[in-house]
Amino acid sequence: MNKVVVITGGSSGIGKAIGEFLFHKGFTVYGTSRNPEKVTNSIFPLIALDVRNTDSIQQAIEKVIALSKRIDIVINNAGVGITGPIEETPTDEMRNNFETNFFGPIEVIKAVLPQMRKQNSGLIINITSIAGYMGLPYRGIYSASKGALELVSEAISIEVKPFGISVVNIAPGEFATDIASHRYHAPIHEKSVYKTAYENTLGMMNSHMHSGDNPEDLAKVVFQIINDKNPKLHYKEGAFMQKFSIVLKRILPDRIYESMLMNHYKL
Repeated sequence: MNKVVVITGGSSGIGKAIGEFLFHKGFTVYGTSRNPEKVTNSIFPLIALDVRNTDSIQQAIEKVIALSKRIDIVINNAGVGITGPIEETPTDEMRNNFETNFFGPIEVIKAVLPQMRKQNSGLIINITSIAGYMGLPYRGIYSASKGALELVSEAISIEVKPFGISVVNIAPGEFATDIASHRYHAPIHEKSVYKTAYENTLGMMNSHMHSGDNPEDLAKVVFQIINDKNPKLHYKEGAFMQKFSIVLKRILPDRIYESMLMNHYKL
């Protein structure tokens, strides 16, 4: 029997790349999108799902179970970016980011766990970010939401392991996607004390987006994890220096690491 995979945010970027790769490997793939009717180029079915809406999540999961009678793998990929000085970022936008990047994946997990327990098997893969391992300037809320998902996944992993369910986090670095076009950017105010630093940081971030790694490389990692009988809890994927930055944070004194980040962003 083909394994059944559900991928949130499956209409573009990393989610689409993972879905296409697994589809060609023979998996039964269901992607999700807030507006699947607007997507005309998906090679696998897309189901309406808004990770900020619990009813929408429940309906989507019930539809997959009705169609395929099981769910073997859930990939929590849906997420949004957010940039801005903390002082000048609207609190409502911060909450919205956590609703999508943190509470959304948790609600998806809660929706699929009863079926996975019934099967006595299942794999939950959360797509987090290397940014979740450090507080990046002008991306602090994004770092916080992804870091929170990393930590809560550790707790969930312990709680569901007795039911034959595995939890895995994959923290990507910079991959060539269109995430920048979907970010919330706090406005650059001409009289802001952060104007120059924020503007320069945004320019650096945007210049890297299209030179990132190929999303298919991440899809291959997902495929390897699915086929691993004992996958690790944490995977970091990206350029060497992006992954090495996590090691440096672990071994360097805090203020030295902070100085390195400031130097990197020319702050």
